[in-house]
Amino acid sequence: MEKSCTLLVHFDKGTPALANEIKEALEGNDTELKIEALKKAIMLLLNGDTIPHLFITIIRYVLPSEDHTIQKLLLLYLEIIDKTDSKGKVLPEMILICQNLRNNLQSPNEYIRGVTLRFLCRLNESEIIEPLIPSILANLEHRHPFVRRNAVLAIMSVYRLPQGETLLDSAPEIIDRFLASEQDPSSKRNAFLMLFNCAQDRAVNYLFKHIDRIIDWGEQLQMVVLELIKKVCRVNKGEKGKYIKVIISLLNAPSSAVVYECAGTLVSLSSAPTAIRAAANTYCQLLLSQSDNNVKLIVLDRISELKASHREIVVELVMDVLRALSSPNVDIRRKTLDIVLDLITPANVDEVVMMLKKEVVKTQSGEHEKNGEYRQMLVQAIYACAVKFPEVASTVVHPLMDFLGDSNVASALDVAVFVREIIETNPKLRVSIIMRLLDTFYQIRNSRVCTHALWIIGEYAHSLSEVESGIATIKQCLGELPFYTASEEKEAQDASKNSQVVSSSTVSSRRPVVLADGTYATQSAALETAMSAPVLVQGSLTSVGNLRSLVLSGDFFLESVVACTLTKLVLRLEEVQPSKVEVNKATTQALLIMVSMLQLGQSSVLPHPIDNDSQDRIVLCIRLLCHKGEGVRKIWLESCRQSFVKMLADKQLRETEESKAKAQILNAQPDDLIDFYHLKSRKGMSQLELEDEVQDDLKRATGEFTKDNDDANKLNRILQLTGFSDPVYAEAYVTVNHYDIVLDVTVINRTKETLQNLCLELATMGDLKLVERPQNYTLAPESSKQIKANIKVSSTETGVIFGNIVYESSSNVLDRTVIVLNDIHIDIMDYISPASCTDVAFRAMWAEFEWENKVAVNTVIQDEKEFLNHVVKATNMKCLTPPSALEGECGVLAANLYAKSVFGEDALVNVSVEKQADGKLSGYIRIRSKTQGIALSLGDKITLKQKGGP
Repeated sequence: MEKSCTLLVHFDKGTPALANEIKEALEGNDTELKIEALKKAIMLLLNGDTIPHLFITIIRYVLPSEDHTIQKLLLLYLEIIDKTDSKGKVLPEMILICQNLRNNLQSPNEYIRGVTLRFLCRLNESEIIEPLIPSILANLEHRHPFVRRNAVLAIMSVYRLPQGETLLDSAPEIIDRFLASEQDPSSKRNAFLMLFNCAQDRAVNYLFKHIDRIIDWGEQLQMVVLELIKKVCRVNKGEKGKYIKVIISLLNAPSSAVVYECAGTLVSLSSAPTAIRAAANTYCQLLLSQSDNNVKLIVLDRISELKASHREIVVELVMDVLRALSSPNVDIRRKTLDIVLDLITPANVDEVVMMLKKEVVKTQSGEHEKNGEYRQMLVQAIYACAVKFPEVASTVVHPLMDFLGDSNVASALDVAVFVREIIETNPKLRVSIIMRLLDTFYQIRNSRVCTHALWIIGEYAHSLSEVESGIATIKQCLGELPFYTASEEKEAQDASKNSQVVSSSTVSSRRPVVLADGTYATQSAALETAMSAPVLVQGSLTSVGNLRSLVLSGDFFLESVVACTLTKLVLRLEEVQPSKVEVNKATTQALLIMVSMLQLGQSSVLPHPIDNDSQDRIVLCIRLLCHKGEGVRKIWLESCRQSFVKMLADKQLRETEESKAKAQILNAQPDDLIDFYHLKSRKGMSQLELEDEVQDDLKRATGEFTKDNDDANKLNRILQLTGFSDPVYAEAYVTVNHYDIVLDVTVINRTKETLQNLCLELATMGDLKLVERPQNYTLAPESSKQIKANIKVSSTETGVIFGNIVYESSSNVLDRTVIVLNDIHIDIMDYISPASCTDVAFRAMWAEFEWENKVAVNTVIQDEKEFLNHVVKATNMKCLTPPSALEGECGVLAANLYAKSVFGEDALVNVSVEKQADGKLSGYIRIRSKTQGIALSLGDKITLKQKGGP
């Protein structure tokens, strides 16, 4: 049978010590050899080995030693040996050690006294302890605090023994007197802890008797006081008020640990605004005063929890929370911004945005290596503020547009998306944004940011000056036409034939160069700047470069966007320019640019020819400018923007629905008691106590105390482990927590015999681990036993728990019976929950994650959307593809799903299905994740559930 263990020591089985060697060393006179032999003996005994007759050797040769190390090791040895026989009676030879322990307790050396008292804390045999009680009590008056503090712990352990109250019935009174006169902080803490555990009323009386001096007590004692308050208030909620005042007084304690615990205790006990405000202020002070990043993250978690239940109070402290951005740690900054964005109100939005703008300016210094990532977070935060409160957009959009040419592509792209949305939702800012964009367009060096900027210019440049400036800016950034000369093309052909790699750093008038992606291109010396790596340089010389360098690098999608933008600008110019000559001039220039781009795409100057999509798009633009019609004009100038407006509306609708889903709907029970604030008696109640009671009443009235007991759901968690005809029936109730699984197994003896040494043996497969080893039980006839088993979960993976029940019957003790249990399958769905992420983040993760599981579609469902909904429900994931993108009937459907596990793992799923001629669906479901377990488990789940149908 398993026994309790108070000592754990690492033991290397590779070097076993022989019992004879240990005995010889113990019998010798060399102190060092005795110490090593004792250590080996203790490790062998802890490992389950036995050394016969060792006890007598130790009594004869080790007990008389006065060496402190030997005495300490002797106590460890006595701690681990069996002191009772099989019937539970104390062994006679144990009487031999009692005199030694008494001598130790009266030793002139305080260390020997202290370690002996600590040893007595782990003794459970009252027969050994009883003769030592006078010596233990005498140590309460020892001059050294080390002895006194351990004497208090020894008294507490004696008093808590089964026969403790008869052995030492006056212990609480003795400790109470000791506490009143003691000055040492550690000894006072131990004494108060003893009263807290054994005589709670005395602890409470002492607390209120000395409440004026509580702030001067040591940190350890103050922590025990907080534990006492929590315990008392849990039992007697009516006395919360006077204890909350004690906690608030402790908020001024010098110890950060005490202050943190005070804030947590306040939040758990009270909902009064004064108490919550005090706790929130405390968290903010800790956030700024503590230098440890882990502490800051923990405090931010507490503030986030407080925000969920008391948002209106935390809103007042939003600027204090924002000061945590001074930390260079990216995780702290991210968590701070996430909290702050939920606390934005019309009253504080201006202050918050101003602070964020200052932080953006600081990131330009380039001192920190992660400034680009931090700038991206700030841009996203400002974007969220501007979308929520459009009135602040005018103050932030222009400063942010300076970052369109940022070297951090993600940050620049976020700015471009932000500007695109603001220019639509804020009509008053359109003119200033367009003019600023045209002024800064030459700085943009990234292709994707360029496409966003060109789309904005093409859609929102309306006046004559804007349209003309737009056309002129694009022409300037594309440079002189054509993009290459005949001699350059010939050189490029020669270079490709000879396969000669020429370094781009060699200065030459005309030569093929190796681009950043390893492809070839040809450039002239005049275009050296344009073809070099994009660098943000202010000045007129670089204003020729950005579009031309991107086009010459073979970016054909950008070419098609340039063609579309020019087409829109020319069509708009016809409406605002009265002079037909100017319109025709602009049209011919646009046509020349488009033809030059087509020619470049089909030449051998670039390493690969233009793709069909981009070519078709440019040809379409050429045809449109040659044959303009009203219907087509309307499509190009109005329909594109209408689609964008609809996309923004869909996005807004989704965000509104998500916020509604997060809002908790609380219902009060019909027979709940409601107190009325104005009818309350205020006699003898402080303002804080009154606030606390009122808040409790409001919670009760709004149903916040109501617990959802879904009995039907509980029944679904009960799994039958054995059959009804088995002699032992077992069933398990499975509770799945975030990081562990609790099996509550009910075992019933269905026989007429007593079952001895009954053991529930479990084993696991997957990333599951048993926390404790099984114990043996004795089951009377037709009786039952509740056995709990804890299993630790380390990753999101489908696991299996299997095992058996082993027992011996009273009729045949030698024969052990084994009953094999049904397997328990732990579902991955218990660990993943729907989550949201941006399309950019989804694509980045999709490209990064290495584990992919591809599942072929095999279902009886014939409707694509119905199949998608079925997969979403089966996998407990969120569909990131908006409903508007899934509208219509085209026989093809592609959607992205996303979920996050409790361990922080991301699960990505892409569903691509097509309806065949016979009405059946075909296609693939691809799962990607960072770890193999989640990809395989999700694939198995989809394979099992995708069939659908009745």
